Amino acid sequence: MTNKITDNTEKKVNKIFHFQFSTFNFIIKRLLQTIPLLIIVSVISFFIIRLAPIDPLAELRLNPAISKETLDKEIQRLKLDKPVYIQYFSWAKSFVKGDLGYTSAGEKVSDKLKERIPNTLLLTVIVIFMTWSVGIPLGIFAAVRKETAFDRMLTVISSIGMAIPSFFFAILMLMFAVKTGWFPVGGLTSYDFNEMGFFSKILDLAKHLVLPVLVLFTISLSGLQRQMRANMLEVLDSDYVKFARARGLSEFKVIFKHALRNAINPMITLLGFEFAGLLSGAALTEYVFQYPGLGRLILEAVMKSDINLVMASLMMGTIMLILGNLIADILLMLTDPRTRQVQEVK
Repeated sequence: MTNKITDNTEKKVNKIFHFQFSTFNFIIKRLLQTIPLLIIVSVISFFIIRLAPIDPLAELRLNPAISKETLDKEIQRLKLDKPVYIQYFSWAKSFVKGDLGYTSAGEKVSDKLKERIPNTLLLTVIVIFMTWSVGIPLGIFAAVRKETAFDRMLTVISSIGMAIPSFFFAILMLMFAVKTGWFPVGGLTSYDFNEMGFFSKILDLAKHLVLPVLVLFTISLSGLQRQMRANMLEVLDSDYVKFARARGLSEFKVIFKHALRNAINPMITLLGFEFAGLLSGAALTEYVFQYPGLGRLILEAVMKSDINLVMASLMMGTIMLILGNLIADILLMLTDPRTRQVQEVK
């Protein structure tokens, strides 16, 4: 009896170790696969910007706060007197080292990114959490109550939500905030934020997040709910669900133990794309509400022809998208045994 227990324990330990090892190999492979993607994105972005008929240092030259030493340092770093391909290799070398240069206002690009990236991640994570917390249950309930008044009402509401552009909806919410005065109309915090107490700071931050979160949440919820409903309807019509019902299992077990596990897997795959969509959609929303995020930073940098800031922001945005897709793939491995088997075979 003792030997049998020991054998079972060893099998469980070996299984856990094997899964961890295969997951680690999978992460390493995916990270290595992203290197060519980063190179392609950087090459295309760099050459498009460099071949444009603009002076990369025009803003710096016109800024009286920029010293001649700083300007000469940027010219030397960017190799502006050299061919474009040499400029690219020089930029790539500096980027790998973490030297991102200066903005047109004379600030370090790395400091601007450190300031903006956490704000965009905060907004994106909140929206994804809320969207999944509401959209998945609504999709399940709509599929279970197919062709009812509730299902038709959700279909109409989600269609309207998907049809409204995020930029237009953001403007409507901004007008609502200006007219009612219920919510702040811009920024992330109030001017006296540093003088507030701990709970007052949380409340102030929450007030500033309400409108941007509401806009992105509404747009994202519509698509997620409809996708979950479609997946659930497909699974509920499958043979193994019909067999589970024929065995006399309760409807709760049929839905949440058998149907949901298979319907949720495609949604996890879409998580990475949703992360990417939120980052791109958040750019216009951030600009409307003057939210200090990465999307707004990129738009402002493009309008100012701030080359250093544009390149660094695009690369950081690409890295964030890659990490989002990687997290989605890891979650899929944890929830779908078939994915784990494929990775073990590879």
